[in-house]
Amino acid sequence: MPEISIGKARTMIRKAIQKGRELELKPLSVVVLDAGGHVKAFEREDGAAPGRFAIAHGKAYGAVMLGMAGTAQMQRAEQQAYFMNAVNGVYGGQVVPVPGGVLVRDKRGVIVGAVGVTGDTSDNDAICAVEGIEAANLTAEI
Repeated sequence: MPEISIGKARTMIRKAIQKGRELELKPLSVVVLDAGGHVKAFEREDGAAPGRFAIAHGKAYGAVMLGMAGTAQMQRAEQQAYFMNAVNGVYGGQVVPVPGGVLVRDKRGVIVGAVGVTGDTSDNDAICAVEGIEAANLTAEI
């Protein structure tokens, strides 16, 4: 199974946070999950709220477990709230269906994991996640 190396995970986090500083966003928290939904790496900027890990994780976890990025999850939640409620029941309430949960695909289009970013608006979080993913020479799906 293709996977995200620790080096690429660290690059994604570093570049996502760097993009947040460039855009003068609020302090970010960034998690990288592998294709099985396991944490590969996490970082919380100074000043970020301590509960941000759970939000970043929930964004990425929903993306990787459903094979559906946060933007698509949010649309699905708006159209079929009962579905996302059921999904959250199945996954113990761990899914946060909003932008900022970004799927990571390799060059063949295979899902190799997800990145979750939180701290600013969901749309800004997604911008930072994409920056990190592309810096690691992988493909982002928002």
